[in-house]
Amino acid sequence: MTTAPRTLTADRGDAGLRLDLVLRRHLTDVDAASRTRVQSWIENGRVTVNGSLVRRVSSRAAFGDRVTVMLPDSAPRRRMSAENVRLDVLYEDEHLLAIDKPAGIVVHPGYGHAGGTVMNALLWHARGWQDIERPSIVGRLDKLTSGIIVVAKTAGLHARLQRAMASAECEKDYLAVVYGRVNRARGEIALRLTRDRDDRRKVVASATVGAPSLTKFERIARVMAPPVGLSLLRCRLVTGRTHQIRVHLAARGWPLVGDPVYGEPARATSIVDAGLAAAVKAFSRQALHAWRVAFTHPMTGDRLSLEARVPSDLDGLLNASGLTIPQRYRQPDDGRGTDQRPDAGRRS
Repeated sequence: MTTAPRTLTADRGDAGLRLDLVLRRHLTDVDAASRTRVQSWIENGRVTVNGSLVRRVSSRAAFGDRVTVMLPDSAPRRRMSAENVRLDVLYEDEHLLAIDKPAGIVVHPGYGHAGGTVMNALLWHARGWQDIERPSIVGRLDKLTSGIIVVAKTAGLHARLQRAMASAECEKDYLAVVYGRVNRARGEIALRLTRDRDDRRKVVASATVGAPSLTKFERIARVMAPPVGLSLLRCRLVTGRTHQIRVHLAARGWPLVGDPVYGEPARATSIVDAGLAAAVKAFSRQALHAWRVAFTHPMTGDRLSLEARVPSDLDGLLNASGLTIPQRYRQPDDGRGTDQRPDAGRRS
């Protein structure tokens, strides 16, 4: 493997910090510089301080130290392949499209998921587009979350669509089934979110540390399900942080049913009704669905409202628990919403 040297000078902010933390602070532009890899570079003799080899991760830096690390050359980026994977297209025009992602599908290729992703399917869908057009996803959903994903057809539109979907006028509603008989009809969760120091794949909530985050919620239905209770919530994202709804609800004592990271599976075990307990325990992913989105089309100026129908697994959980969506929450059949799509019914 070829290597490339990178030299940095420790500034006052680095003084007294562990060497691995100093390197991570200065190598934010290097995708490979994860905590584990930086530590392995030090231990394997790829780092010098003022010309001397240092192998202790916990070594401390001093102001003015010259730190050199031999970075492995980046592997050439593999061209993403188009794959004939079925897409459920909710809406499509010449500028953008929206799809209904099933749970269990990864949005973008990455480590451990080289293919079979939403992006691979979108490239197949776009195979007849003009050369200047390429699908670009605006926002993402976790692998185990179902629902709406919006896609720009050109790089130029991507930024405009991002702004439209980040504006106060955009409405992004999720359905969530949680443990607990939520005792408030509606409310807000404004806890800050930050990465877990011990596990960077997880997010933790805090009143004082992290990025400001806001989730609004409304209780749609609840059932006794003694002794734990179950509730169906409509959650509206005001900010869009990683794992925001999952972490916010868990922090309020209402973890999502089936959440493999932030959930509390022991609650299902304590449900007295054996049939309901079995249905809840059998639900194998977080009970979260990106249900509706409404925003101003960045090209036409029209208001676009879309809905992804409740998927069969979540619908089965609602039926088993007795949680029902009241009629007032159901989208009217008035030529808008999911019927407001030029290519309604189109699939690839």
